[in-house]
Amino acid sequence: MQTKDALDKLDRSILRCLQANGRETYDVIGEQVGLSPSAVLRRVKRLEEAGVIDRYVALVKPESVGLGLTAYLNVRLEKATESHKRNPMDVFRAAVQTWPEVVECASLTGEMDYLLRVVVADMAHYSRFIMETLLKHPSVQDCKTSFVLDHVKATTAVPV
Repeated sequence: MQTKDALDKLDRSILRCLQANGRETYDVIGEQVGLSPSAVLRRVKRLEEAGVIDRYVALVKPESVGLGLTAYLNVRLEKATESHKRNPMDVFRAAVQTWPEVVECASLTGEMDYLLRVVVADMAHYSRFIMETLLKHPSVQDCKTSFVLDHVKATTAVPV
């Protein structure tokens, strides 16, 4: 089940249901897609084992836990390193995993190397993160920040 084509119409319907509500019962999903609960269970287990379903999570609204500021940071890394040093990208990737403010990190093509989505309490928290963490990292050459004014669309669902 490595390709998009391996998913049939029922698999896609089940995935849409689970993306809308990951805690939905197999009875309810079965009613919505036209299968018995046991058939839904078998398909879900197969989707989990194949890695189509990665994991189940609770989605927390950042504002509800005191994280009212979201920023996107374009980060450029240093390119030249001495041969005995680790690759700057490897060092940066490892560091990002330890920074709780960074909730998403993507490697990019183009002028900048990475795009970070950062959630923090306020501008003071953001400033501390930038000055004491990001810009002090030895691999970071430069960063540019854009602050989120309004969330127009936010979803974790993929179009299946």
